[in-house]
Amino acid sequence: MTADGSHSHLSGQPAQKDPGLEHGGGSGHGHGHGHGHGHGHHDSAMVDDLAMTTAAGIRASVIGLLGLLATALFQLALVGLTGSVALLSDTVHNLGDCLTALPIWLAFRLARRPATTRFTYGLGRVEDLAGLLVVAAIGASGLYAVFVSIDRLLHPAPVEHPWIVVVAGLVGVVGNESVARYRIAAGRRIGSLALVADGEHARSDGLTSLAVVASGLASLVGWSWADPIVGLVIAVLIGALFIRTGRAIVGRLMDAVDPDLVDRIRAAAVEPVGIVSVGEVRVRWLGHRARAEVEVCVDGSLLTAAAHDLAEAVAAEVRADAPEVKDVAVRTRPA
Repeated sequence: MTADGSHSHLSGQPAQKDPGLEHGGGSGHGHGHGHGHGHGHHDSAMVDDLAMTTAAGIRASVIGLLGLLATALFQLALVGLTGSVALLSDTVHNLGDCLTALPIWLAFRLARRPATTRFTYGLGRVEDLAGLLVVAAIGASGLYAVFVSIDRLLHPAPVEHPWIVVVAGLVGVVGNESVARYRIAAGRRIGSLALVADGEHARSDGLTSLAVVASGLASLVGWSWADPIVGLVIAVLIGALFIRTGRAIVGRLMDAVDPDLVDRIRAAAVEPVGIVSVGEVRVRWLGHRARAEVEVCVDGSLLTAAAHDLAEAVAAEVRADAPEVKDVAVRTRPA
C-alpha cells in the first residue's frame, strides 16, 4: 500500500513501515485477529468454544438419530400389517433421515481438528459437505415416494387396518417434530446450517406423517384411491424441501451470507473512538463458525502500537455485536 493509501488494501504487503498498515499476525500478512497480541488467551478461548459447539452438534446428531430410528422402526413394524404405500414412503423417509445424521456427526468430529499448513482454515467446511449429503438423501426419498405411489396407482390394493395407519402416522408426527425442534434449536444456537437442514428434514417427515394420517382416515370412508395420491403429495412436499434446503447449503458453500450480518459487523467496526471509516467487509462461513475480514481507516499519524490497539478494539466490538463471528481479521490503513 502506498503512503496515500491508493494501493489495494487487500495486497497485505507492507511496502513501507507505515504506522497502522494492518492488524493481522504481527507479520504483515493480514491473517487475522488473534495471531499476534494476546495470542494464548484468545486461541485458548476459540479452542474451548469450538469444543463446546462441536460437542453440542454431535449430541444433537446422536439424539436425533436415536429418536428417528425408534419412530421409523415402530412404523416399519406396522407397514406389513397395513400395506399402506403412504406409510411405507413415510417410513423410508424416516430411515433416510436417520442415515443423514451419520455424516453430520462425522463432520462435527472432523471440525475439532486444528488447522494445518494444508488446511489453513481447518476442516469446518466438511460440515457443509455433510449438508449436501442431507440434500441428496431428501431428493432420493422423494424419488422413492414417487415411484411407489405411481406403482400403487397402476396396481391398486386396499389398505388394511386403516386405524393402524392413523396411529402410525400420529407416532411419526410426534417423533419427527420432537427431533426437528431439538435439531433446529441446536443448529441455530451454534450456527450450523447443516444441522438446521437436518432438523427441517425431520420436520418435513412430520408433515408427511400427517399426510399418512389423512390417508388412513380416507381409507376408513372407502376412498381407496387416496393412499397413492397422498404418497404423491408427500413426494411434492419432499421436493419443495429439497429445493429450499439445497439452495441454502449451496449458497453457504459459495460463501453466501445474510446481508444483515455484514451490516452488523460494519456498524460494530465503526464504534471504537478513532475509527474514521469502515472500508471493505468480507464474511465467510466455515461450517458453523463465521470469519470476518474488516478494513478500517484511522488517523495516518497514529503510531503502529496505537493502530494495533485500535484494531483490537474493532475486533472485540465485532465479536460482541456479532457473536456468530468467531474469528476477526482487521486491517488498518491511514485515512
